[in-house]
Formats: sequence, C-alpha cells, structure tokens
Amino acid sequence: MTHQRRIDRQGARPASLFERADAAFGLGAARTPVLPVAPVPPVPEPRLRVSAPALPKQADKRVTQPQPEPAAGVEPAPAVSFCGPFAAIDREHLREAGLIVPEDPVTGLLEEFRIVKRELLADARTEDTALSRRILVCSPHPGEGKTYCATNLAIALAAERDLEVLLVDADVVKPTVTQRLGIEGEQGLMDALADPAIAPESLVIRTDIEGLFVLPAGTPSARDAEYLASVRTGEVLDRLTQGAPTRIVIFDTPPALAASPAAELAAHVGQAVLVARADETARAALEDAQQLLSACADIKLLLNAARYSPSGRRFGTYGSGGK
Repeated sequence: MTHQRRIDRQGARPASLFERADAAFGLGAARTPVLPVAPVPPVPEPRLRVSAPALPKQADKRVTQPQPEPAAGVEPAPAVSFCGPFAAIDREHLREAGLIVPEDPVTGLLEEFRIVKRELLADARTEDTALSRRILVCSPHPGEGKTYCATNLAIALAAERDLEVLLVDADVVKPTVTQRLGIEGEQGLMDALADPAIAPESLVIRTDIEGLFVLPAGTPSARDAEYLASVRTGEVLDRLTQGAPTRIVIFDTPPALAASPAAELAAHVGQAVLVARADETARAALEDAQQLLSACADIKLLLNAARYSPSGRRFGTYGSGGK
C-alpha cells in the first residue's frame, strides 16, 4: 500500500484537492499529513474527498506544570474502566443517517475515514501522551458537518483491534451525538463537571459496537462555560484516560464561532480537527476559528462535502464486481 507522504505530487496536474483548498482559503502550506474529507448526509452513500491540514501549527500556549517522575518501585495508576449503562445501536438507524455501519461491506466512506484515522493515530503514537490521544472536532459555523465527521471517525477508530474509543458529546448547546447513534443518554459530561462526587466513568455508555463508548453532554445549565473553564475539567478528562494508553477520546464540540466550549477544551487536547464545508466556509471564518483553537498546538483541516476529485480517485470500487 502506498504511503501518502511518499507520493511526489510536484508537477502533477490537475491540482490535488489540498492544493485547491489551499488556493481557496490561502492558509499556507501544510505541515501535517494529508487528511481526507467527508460529505454531509443525507446524500446516499456520501463520498469523501482528499484534502489536507491547511492550518499552520500554533505555538503551544498551554501553561502546564512539570509532571514528577514516578518513584522507583511505584506502580502506575490502574486503568479506569467505563461502568455506565449499556445501549445497543440500531444499525439501520446508522444507515439512514449516512454513517459507517461496522458490519456492512467496505464503502468509499469507510476507506476515507480510515485514511483520516491513520494520520491522527500516527501523531498520537508519535507523541505517546494522554494529551495526544485526545482529539477535538469542531467547525467554524453550524451546518458544516462536524458531528457527522466526529461520529464516523469514532466508529472507524473503534474498528482498530487494540483501541478503546470514547466519543464525548461536548456540544452542550445542541447535543446530538446520542440522537445520531439512536441511543438515549441523560447524565453526562456536564453532570460530572458540576458535581465532583460523580465519577465520570459511571456515566459512560457502553455500546454493542466493540471498542466504542459514548459520554453524553449531560444536563445543561447557565454555568456550562464556567464549568468547562474550571480545574475540574482537567480532573475529569485525566480520570477518563487514566492508565489507558490505548484509549482515544473524540470530542464533538459546538462551532468555534458560535459558542465558547471549543476554545475552552482546546487547552485539554493534543489534536484539533477543524471541519470546513467545501465552497461555503470562508477563509476569514477559518482564520478566526483557528485563532480560537490556538491553545491546541496541532490543528488540522478537514474539507467536507467535496464532490469533485481532479484525479478521479474513487474508493470502495476494488473488489466490488469490477475486474
């Protein structure tokens, strides 16, 4: 299988979608690996198109305290196991929503998200820290497909044999993750932040998709922004990743330019995926969203709803009856 980073596209014509994205948004050359891009439902069997991170990495503005080395002979803290309620996910509901269905035949949509997850996992494994395994997904404005991308990414990651994936609905303004998955969730992230007596792992929903767990947004309040900005947020997230080096956490947050949670959570993640809708998201909106997420040092661009591929590339056709 050809590694995308080794493909020499210099002089290739027509331009790749990354080059088109760069020309459209003018956000500079990519410094991180190529990412595919996804379509937005309800288009039947939506297809992704390849783009790349067009946002330069920002200086890490987080103020962190040095972590003491564990004392000799002291064992690391045991992994925290998720012990919340169980929910079965209706596969037909996933199909109707245009999402990846784990047991279905391989589709172009799945292949594209496989490329997305490989790039994110490569960075997470290179850094090999709890922070690098926390990934924030947002967009500048509503309607650009960030929840769709976050949900598909979580399902694709859960297919990895050695991973646990926690999908956190951090869109406390308009939570929709559980609705998209066709499950019910009452208490969640905001309840754990508001009440230190609540163990966050007890609110995590275990699903019948192997390796996939969901933490609902929880009970909204007028102080949600203050809770997210508190020290308790770091404690909760540390608890959810404690002793679990093979656990990936995906945060679906509100649009960066519409609400503050994305900016608050950016300081607690190692990677951020900024979803832009092709031919709709303006360059100024991307630049503003990038600035709001600048507490995260690694911001990637995912170009969504791209329906044209200059190379004519199509995933999901090999082995489907063709010769």
